[in-house]
Amino acid sequence: MTEPLVSTAWLAEHLADPDLKIVDGSWWMPAEARSGKAEFLERHIPGAVFFDIDAIADTSVDLPHMLPDPSTFAEAVGKLGLDRNSCIVCYDTFGIRAAARVWWELRVNGFEKVAVLDGGSKPGWRRSDPWRQALGC
Repeated sequence: MTEPLVSTAWLAEHLADPDLKIVDGSWWMPAEARSGKAEFLERHIPGAVFFDIDAIADTSVDLPHMLPDPSTFAEAVGKLGLDRNSCIVCYDTFGIRAAARVWWELRVNGFEKVAVLDGGSKPGWRRSDPWRQALGC
């Protein structure tokens, strides 16, 4: 994977790849009264893990979701099963709102094989649910 964006068709074709990791980074502004975590628990792309932008952050400052130091970041993403050898596809519910932030955090921390799902989960992935076909559902 060398491109910063991957299509839903590409993802459906590669779901079974052993080094593929899918990361849901959905995040909403407080005034939107929605929860990325709650929506992830309700429905997500098969095999995805949830990257909590507010929790994987530098909590020593009084600013929201600031980039944590490298060791804190490594520990948090390690718990999600992510490592620098993985091919990682980031997505969010909206399309390219928070997924780009997760992509950036991974890239800053030395992850090279990272892409954003073009169209996100709701407008792109869920509309066609290509994973159903890929998994024989």
